Amino acid sequence: MKQTKTRPAVKLAFCAVLAALETALMMIASFVPVGTYAVPCFAGAFTVAAVIEYGAKWAAGVYFVSGALSMFLCADKEAALLFALLFGYYPIIKNVIESKLKGKALQYAVKFVLFNAAAVGSFFISVNLLAIPAEEFSVGGVYVPYLFLAAGNVFFLLYDIMLTRFVVLYAVRIRKAIFSKLR
Repeated sequence: MKQTKTRPAVKLAFCAVLAALETALMMIASFVPVGTYAVPCFAGAFTVAAVIEYGAKWAAGVYFVSGALSMFLCADKEAALLFALLFGYYPIIKNVIESKLKGKALQYAVKFVLFNAAAVGSFFISVNLLAIPAEEFSVGGVYVPYLFLAAGNVFFLLYDIMLTRFVVLYAVRIRKAIFSKLR
């Protein structure tokens, strides 16, 4: 993605605003019924702007700041964990995968390996480190993590497609509105 030449103070301010928006969105995760899963996806999408404008290094800064603040400030620790382990950095990795690997099949294979590793890792961290009882993952006596993983893969495919469309929307429309006065 094309990086623009901008004053360092503008870069820092823009990335700080993105990190603040991500963190604020993560903090409302516990108030939304499906917030544990949906909010980290939306919050991570803000990183797209940092990737497009200033590249992976600045976007990584946005991710680390908002990820750390989310882990400390977010009441929904599972949502914060999903953000930290996948959705916060996925726009950065998506850009790298799509620019470095040739062929859609290989790109999607790598993306799905990454998603499944993050999903399984989130589950084990939730159970072992956050001390979430394994019974929390049962519905009517049925242990459902495998169903969630299967549904998660379908959702992840849709999320990847949505994120691609958001990149286009940002590049074509939103970018001009934000930066028309700053440059």
